[in-house]
Amino acid sequence: MIDRLLDFLSGREAPAVARGTDDIEHAVAALLIEAARMDENFGAAERATIERLLANKFNLAPQAVNSLVEAAERAVEQSTQYYSFTRQINDRLSGDERVDIIEMMWKVAYSDGVIDPHEDMLLRRIAGLIHVSDRDRGLARKRALGDIATDIKPSGETN
Repeated sequence: MIDRLLDFLSGREAPAVARGTDDIEHAVAALLIEAARMDENFGAAERATIERLLANKFNLAPQAVNSLVEAAERAVEQSTQYYSFTRQINDRLSGDERVDIIEMMWKVAYSDGVIDPHEDMLLRRIAGLIHVSDRDRGLARKRALGDIATDIKPSGETN
C-alpha cells in the first residue's frame, strides 16, 4: 500500500478508482445513512425508508439492498467527511438526479416523524456540496413531505 501511495504521489501511477454503478449506489446509500444517523437515532423506520428508496432508485433485490446498506454503514462509520460520496454524485449524476438525491435524504430525515436541526443542517450542507440550489432543496423538501402525506391513510395507518 505504501508503494501505491508513493507511486501516486510521485506521479508514476494514477490511483485506481473504480467507476462502476456500485460507486454511485454506495455514495447515495452512505448519504442516506448519514441523514438517518444525524439525529443519533437510526431506527427501524429510517432503515426501512433507506432500503425502499435504494431498491426503487437502483432496481435492487432485497439481498443486494441489505449488502449495500451494510457496506455504506461501515463506510460512514469510517469516514470523517462527505467529499468521497459527494464527488461521486457530482461526477456521475445530472442536476435533476442530484435534486432527487436531496429529496431522498429529506424522506429519510422525515421518516421518524421529526426533523432534527442537525438533519436540516446536513441537508443544507450536502445540497451545497452537490450543487443543488436552495430553491431546488426547498422544492425537494416539499415533494418529500407530500409523498409522506400520501403514504399515510386518513386513519393513521400506512400503506
